[in-house]
Order: sequence, then structure tokens, then C-alpha cells
Amino acid sequence: LRDKSIPVGGPLSGGYSTSACQRTYATTGEIGSGLTCRVTQGRFAAITDLSAAMGGGAEGPSPGFFARTAIIGCVGIGVKMLAVREGLVVDHLTVTVETSFDDAALMGLGMNSAGPLHTRVIIDIDSQDDPARIADVVNRALSHDPWFLALRDAQFVEPVVNVASTAQGVDAA
Repeated sequence: LRDKSIPVGGPLSGGYSTSACQRTYATTGEIGSGLTCRVTQGRFAAITDLSAAMGGGAEGPSPGFFARTAIIGCVGIGVKMLAVREGLVVDHLTVTVETSFDDAALMGLGMNSAGPLHTRVIIDIDSQDDPARIADVVNRALSHDPWFLALRDAQFVEPVVNVASTAQGVDAA
């Protein structure tokens, strides 16, 4: 029984066009006792957790691992796809994401944001093709990469909190 739905942010703002190619993906995570989060999207599932030092059970990688994984996979695949489309040969491609945080901020301590302080996306490419053409492909791929852009650009994020009472004898409003 859902007792209350509390909108935390404002309504979705306009200013962007709609098209038949737009869709919304829903990925859901559930946390019971402890901090282990079981995440599902369609037929796919993952587990994320924190280390014992952070109060978790270390049953899976941290949420940050999956955030960096999304950027690495999206950037790497996007660059390789565009290179192939442009007739370039990429023999090997490695993407590394280095993200610096202030761990004290994760606990609400200090003046820094808990968000990344600095992120480096390092793209190493082995190719016999002209390095200038490769660099052009990388720049164009990044300009269309959803997870690189989500990291780089500000966007509207709408938190919505739904509170369900688990207490005995509480009537829903």
C-alpha cells in the first residue's frame, strides 16, 4: 500500500523535441536488510553493494563501478561503431575512467560535493589509420554518446519519493 508520494523536484521541463526514436528505460533496484541492492531491467540483473568498511556486505561491485562501466562501454562501443562506419580500422581500443571523489563528502562531512570532483576518460586506440581522422571520429562519437554526455553536461534529474507505511494500525491518507 502506497501511503504518500512526495515529489522532490519540479515538473519535467520542455525545451527539447520529441521524436519516434525517444524512449524511457526503467531500471529498478531493491534493498532489503543490509545495503546489497538487486537491480533488474527486463531479463538482465546485477547486484551492487558497498565494502564492509562502508557498511556493506561486499556482495557485488559498488554503484560507482557500474556508473564507470556504463561510460566505458558506451564510449568504447560508440567510438568503434563510428570508426567502422567511417571505414577506419581500430585494431584495439581501451577506455579507462578515472574518477576522483572526496570520500568524507559521501558521509556529509566537509564542504565538497559528494559527486565526482574530477573525471578523466582516457581512450587508447591502436590503428594504422591517420591519427587526425581517428581523433575526429572520437570527438564526433563523444558528442553523441549518452553516458559521456550525462556525465559531462548538467541535466534535469527528477527525484520522486513514494513512502509506504509498514507500521501496524496506520491508516493511509
